Amino acid sequence: MIRDQETLDQILGTLRKFVRERLIPNEAVLADTDQVPADIVQEMKDIGLFGLAIPEAYGGLGLTMEEEVRVAMEIGQTSPAFRSIFGTNNGIGAQGILIDGTDEQKNYYVPRMATGEIISAFCLTEPDSGSDAASLRTTAIRDGDHYVLNGTKRYITNGPEADLFTVMARTDPSNKGAGGITAFVVEGNTPGLSRGAIDKKMGQKGSHTCDIIFEDCRVPAANIIGLKEGQGFKTAMKVLDRGRLHIAAVCVGVANRLIDESVRYAMERKQFGVPLSDQQLVQAMLADSKTETYAAECMVLDGARRKDAGENVSTLASCSKLFCSEMVGRVADRAVQIHGGAGYMAEYAVERFYRDVRLFRIYEGTSQIQQLVIARNMVRDAS
Repeated sequence: MIRDQETLDQILGTLRKFVRERLIPNEAVLADTDQVPADIVQEMKDIGLFGLAIPEAYGGLGLTMEEEVRVAMEIGQTSPAFRSIFGTNNGIGAQGILIDGTDEQKNYYVPRMATGEIISAFCLTEPDSGSDAASLRTTAIRDGDHYVLNGTKRYITNGPEADLFTVMARTDPSNKGAGGITAFVVEGNTPGLSRGAIDKKMGQKGSHTCDIIFEDCRVPAANIIGLKEGQGFKTAMKVLDRGRLHIAAVCVGVANRLIDESVRYAMERKQFGVPLSDQQLVQAMLADSKTETYAAECMVLDGARRKDAGENVSTLASCSKLFCSEMVGRVADRAVQIHGGAGYMAEYAVERFYRDVRLFRIYEGTSQIQQLVIARNMVRDAS
């Protein structure tokens, strides 16, 4: 749903210019330093990127799902790490509070997330609990007006920088399933919370992850999201539905960038006396990439519109995330192939994107988890 096409066009135009003039020229700096430049982070705050999906009542732009995925397609046309720094504030970092939090929790935390004063993160994955999220072992034991958290969370995006964490912990040790999990808001300076070393990853330089460690970390009972025990896993799943559509849209944006790079190179590079773009086998790779990207875009937009219309889009979000993340991997592979030997060289953007996009098939639920979600929902609906 687009509320005001003129306003959306202005936002997209501003973002397109920002990506083209500020982010793309700094991709090499990002890759070399493993850091988003501080002046660019400030510009992101100034133009409202930290509050894109946060309601206007809390200082954000309040984009609908359709508007958000269109923005994600624009920001996807540059290195994914640029999006990660503000993406969690709009997605998994804020949405749990917005969906299930109390008014007091929303009013206290969300406006500062919208401005970027607070950087947020989402703590679900653990060393022994990834796809099987319901088996997490981090515990939160009641002690008067507080809960004492113990455990380790792994691969936490923005973990080294985050000021605020949404943490899933088991409050009912006797309940080994999803019903024993509760969601907490934990401030980054809470005694007993520490951070591991920054992970060294295959790609996505500048997007930092690390372990978040809780050792007798005392968190006020008032920091339970919604003040209800046992609702944490449900909150996490609600958050992930929106996040999966967002990531799918980012994949579309990256695919479009890869296609642009491939077409440009194919037109400039000559073999056998003619440009690569005149070679039919190269044309086939370009055509396949364009076709899959177009199909992915249509899928994401349909899912977003249905979510805005109030439909349950759990299945569609997983379909979109599965298809788009797998699609962008194929597009990246073709892009490297079209570039030939040059595609294996770090001086060309496709080499970096080839490594960057591999993560999309893993986080926010692996491709295999999306298949399980889709199939189980199909069986449930049929019965």
